[in-house]
Amino acid sequence: MKISIGFFCLFVLVFNVFAQERRVTAGVDGFAGVFRDDAPAPDEPLTLWYRRPAADWNAALPVGNGRLGAMIFGGVEGERLQLNEDTLWAGSPYDPNNPEALAALPEVRRLIFAGQYREAAALVDRKMMAVPVKQMSYQTLGDLRLAFPKADAVSGYRRELDIDAAVARVTYQIGDTTFRREIFASAPAGVIVVRLTADRRGQISFQTALQTPQRAAVAVENADTLVLSGTGGSERGIEGKLRFEARVRVLADGGRTGSVCENNPALAAPFSLSNSGSDSKLEPRALAVDAANCLSVTNADSATILISAATSYVNYHDISADESARARTPLERAARRPFAALRREHVADYRKFFRRVALDLGTTEAARRPTDERIKQFAATDDPQLAALYFQFARYLLISSSRPGTQPATLQGLWNDSMSPPWNSKYTININTEMNYWLAEPANLSELTEPVTKMVEDLAVTGARTARVEWGAGGWVAHHNTDLWRAAAPIDAARYGMWPTGGAWLTMTLWDHYEYTRDPRYLARIYPLLRGASEFFLDTLVEDPKTKWLVTCPSLSPENVHPFGTAVTAGPTMDEQIIRDLFANTIRAAGILNKDRDFRERLDTARARLAPNRIGAAGQLQEWLEDWDLQAPEPHHRHVSHLYGAFPSWQINIFDTPALAAAAKKSLDLRGDEATGWAIAWRLNLWARLRDAERAYKILALLLRPERTYPNMFDAHPPFQIDGNFGGANGIAEMLVQNRLVGETTEIHLLPALPKAFPNGRVRGLRARGGFEIDLEWKNGKPVRTRIRSLLGRKYRLISDFGFRISDLSGEDGFDFR
Repeated sequence: MKISIGFFCLFVLVFNVFAQERRVTAGVDGFAGVFRDDAPAPDEPLTLWYRRPAADWNAALPVGNGRLGAMIFGGVEGERLQLNEDTLWAGSPYDPNNPEALAALPEVRRLIFAGQYREAAALVDRKMMAVPVKQMSYQTLGDLRLAFPKADAVSGYRRELDIDAAVARVTYQIGDTTFRREIFASAPAGVIVVRLTADRRGQISFQTALQTPQRAAVAVENADTLVLSGTGGSERGIEGKLRFEARVRVLADGGRTGSVCENNPALAAPFSLSNSGSDSKLEPRALAVDAANCLSVTNADSATILISAATSYVNYHDISADESARARTPLERAARRPFAALRREHVADYRKFFRRVALDLGTTEAARRPTDERIKQFAATDDPQLAALYFQFARYLLISSSRPGTQPATLQGLWNDSMSPPWNSKYTININTEMNYWLAEPANLSELTEPVTKMVEDLAVTGARTARVEWGAGGWVAHHNTDLWRAAAPIDAARYGMWPTGGAWLTMTLWDHYEYTRDPRYLARIYPLLRGASEFFLDTLVEDPKTKWLVTCPSLSPENVHPFGTAVTAGPTMDEQIIRDLFANTIRAAGILNKDRDFRERLDTARARLAPNRIGAAGQLQEWLEDWDLQAPEPHHRHVSHLYGAFPSWQINIFDTPALAAAAKKSLDLRGDEATGWAIAWRLNLWARLRDAERAYKILALLLRPERTYPNMFDAHPPFQIDGNFGGANGIAEMLVQNRLVGETTEIHLLPALPKAFPNGRVRGLRARGGFEIDLEWKNGKPVRTRIRSLLGRKYRLISDFGFRISDLSGEDGFDFR
């Protein structure tokens, strides 16, 4: 019996050893050796980490400084950094407005009001769509590839992204040497920094080269710098004219640096477009790697690689910048500074944003597992810290993809590996771009909305031409998409693009920024944008023959087909809600600035005639003027556009409009919880706003599963779209604190939708309209302590479902509810 037990124990021991030592098939870097799965969890809890290199783009880890981005794969024998520069787009300045549109507009309206919707849509497709009918694509810059010496076995492998410091790392042992990589994208320095070290001298050897599918050439300067120069791609008849340059400087400590490389499969691998959503094929013109465009380092003690890139883009109508000077200047400055100084400066700059907010939802043993395993097991385990990590990861992504002076975050933020990515990775403004910035104000990242403000200022110019040419109207308009060139005309097809309310919705991001900051100079800056958007609708709203309400026509409820075979219609509920907010905000802004009294009166009169929210026969909030909801061909459509009034707007809420709030809940029930990633995120925010905590948590669990969250925590539409990350994180914030302005008083609602899964926790630094910061602690599902800081000395009202309501507070107040 003793012999049997001993043999069994030996068998188990041997089995466990072999279970941890697994030979992996060749992956991204070609490594086919043995991995020993023995890496411990990192000490920093706000870390995404893995025991394997990334198998594909949706497992790679992102870094970014708002303008430059990289996806890091973390291979052992070969590293891939897929690179982006935020102004590298296809095409060049162009005017897509259709000169035939205005003449067709009266007939389109006649057909719609006659109930001939298909005929109206067909006429829109023939006469009113943009030329070209698609917009330009955000495109990849290419890859920086590194090839390392061959290895037979690796132990202690850990790939990680520390989102408290915005530093990615790869650590592993080969034999008795520990290798370490650190990668970050520095906003102050304007470069991406890669640091290679080992715990034994003379162990750093590698070759490096650039690959790109762009029209480009590579040269070597001074035996330590790669220079990639080229011109962006053409698309849909619009010639690519943007010039770009990328520069890679290798700084080795010891050893030899040269510009001749051996033939290495890790460098010569074909350029791959591995984002699962990419509709691109393998690029046949991918730049070949040879001895003339490669750098090598042999037996160095350490090495630092600096990456810079720039284009000739100045703005949407000017591409005359010196891309070479733009790329060279930050690289030369960074090369004169030690790595430690670059890292210290980068971390300090990043943390001035990131550390404004802290969130603790509790921690269990599940938090010690690799991130991909936690995502797979979230629904079946108690892992509240994963939700907190998801929230903070979204804040990391916004800091990394949207800074003052950069472009706004696209459908994929800053990161895209394709020449023709899904939906062109542009700005879809019928929900997605707006959702990208829902998190910015409440999560204390207010400055990061500046790129949206600048984009709207651009659209007010290009959209004024669209308003005039296509609608015969004053003011400005943008439809459901725009791109780097600020195209504002309707695109794709009538059922998607004939929606004139995209620009108006974008102005809500600007208005939110004002309400949170109360900056009078900012209000004066955005007032012309609000006025211009309102002017367009004063000129284009028409009277519905049946109801006499003022309605948009033609328009649609975004991307949803009604029972008559198209989406094109008049006065969809979402339009009326958005315009109601737009007019109210413009009236308020003009009043504060003491401007345009007559214009305010016109807006007030028109606002009173907008079609109201209506409740249908099934008790739902109607999506259209007519009660068509139950006959629509897609009852579980991803968009819930008619619920804009409940979130992000406060037009519909449980306090002031309980019947409409109940109708919104009914609409959500009819639509269902399952949807694309970003659409699940919108449902999460809606259920939190409507105070159903357990339903909101159920939807959060739908979001945090492999079908909707990739291994690197990117949101899966699928394919990857970053809006789901931002929207999902904002939904978590909505569970904890909500706020609105009632007159001049801010209402702060504590724990309005706290689920049972988060019984104990604390949050610090959330923001509220009117200039407030909120710290909150809760135990057993109830608030025990809060501190409210009034940054502007304004009054607020504290509200909770736990039996208290405190009014007329200002200054800094602390409350202990125990």
